[in-house]
Amino acid sequence: MPIHQAPAKINLTLEVLARRDDGYHGIRSVMVPLELADELAIERSERFIFSCDVRELGGERNLAVAAVRALGEPPPVRIELRKRIPTQAGLGGGSSDAAAVLRAAMGGAFGDPGPRDWLGIARVLGSDVPFFLAGTGALVEGTGERITPAGALPCWHVLIVKPPVAVSTAQAYAALDERPRPQRARKGSVSLGLLEALQRADFDQVEALLQNDFHDVIAAQAPEVATALEALRAAGARNALLAGSGSCVFTIAPQRAHVEAIGERLALPDVYERYTSTFAATPGWR
Repeated sequence: MPIHQAPAKINLTLEVLARRDDGYHGIRSVMVPLELADELAIERSERFIFSCDVRELGGERNLAVAAVRALGEPPPVRIELRKRIPTQAGLGGGSSDAAAVLRAAMGGAFGDPGPRDWLGIARVLGSDVPFFLAGTGALVEGTGERITPAGALPCWHVLIVKPPVAVSTAQAYAALDERPRPQRARKGSVSLGLLEALQRADFDQVEALLQNDFHDVIAAQAPEVATALEALRAAGARNALLAGSGSCVFTIAPQRAHVEAIGERLALPDVYERYTSTFAATPGWR
């Protein structure tokens, strides 16, 4: 049974821009995929069947199912989703699952893919889905549809902490809108600067430019998130940042030993889940 990887992501920057006339916010963000990934096993079947090893995620509302149905009549395949990425965490697991379905379809897993507007389909499924079609880190702009791939990624390491709390993205945006924020011109953007530093594998500069507009808002709203951030710093993390709109937080380091040592020193209850990973390998880029 062929296995398709659906990687998690972290946002190294996340600039939330003005609210648009259609109600959506523009963003500017540098995202990178991780080796931490869900798995989708796809094989031929007599009819379309979808299952997930997390029972509550096995229904029609799963984004992987939505991706199949966005392609038309569901093909006679069985898709088994094996969840490894925590949910409601800001790591993009559902969006990545949907993108993995699209990538499988593009590769012929459901038959002749034919000419399709794959990016258009991805945009309808969710704002993070187009990013996962890039196959590497990228600068993401607009409402998620403008993707500038970064190329090959450095093999840097990540420690992720998942606090025992869920964060509503809608509420996070609402809270951000209540605060005065500066205009964010593209020229001189922290995201463009970080993209260039990432392409040079300049860890010190990337670390200096880490930024997430949701960071302070969510830390103030969710004490569990603030606790996780404080614990990372107390354990020796030089950087600690919210992932997406939360609830996960992370720290990055160029050496695996560094994140492992931080993990060993973390003084948090077991309900705070921990994950170690690396930036995903990007074999298609040289």
